[in-house]
Amino acid sequence: MTDREKVPVIRQVVLDGTDIRTLAEFYRQLLGLAYRPGDEDGDAGWLVLRNPGGVQLAFQRVDVLPSPSWPDNTPVPQQFHLDMTVDSVADLDAQHTRVLSLGGQLLLDRSEDPDEPLRVYADPAGHPFCVFVAPPPHQEVV
Repeated sequence: MTDREKVPVIRQVVLDGTDIRTLAEFYRQLLGLAYRPGDEDGDAGWLVLRNPGGVQLAFQRVDVLPSPSWPDNTPVPQQFHLDMTVDSVADLDAQHTRVLSLGGQLLLDRSEDPDEPLRVYADPAGHPFCVFVAPPPHQEVV
């Protein structure tokens, strides 16, 4: 399909959590995002982080959220995760320190992999996410 106006555009990714303020704060600090006006204080069960020029992150409160058991995939598979990239192994190591200081938990360390150095973490709600070394994405011209 070449007609860009005929396809939907991803506006935001929504993560469930039992404590969405803590979850939103984790990603706000990790990614340098800002709350949607009015979401800085309070919590009506839904919070949004703005990402100028990119996909927003939103957070929806739920009563119960079983944590994925990935990488084992039993009994609860990951179902979904975020991929984040950095430019170098030195940047990967710097982000490792930041993720842990913000409350993330290391799940898998492949930082020594010569082809794709990466680490997999869980955020404070247990959602897995990856940080890996990759060249900057190229803008695809359609």
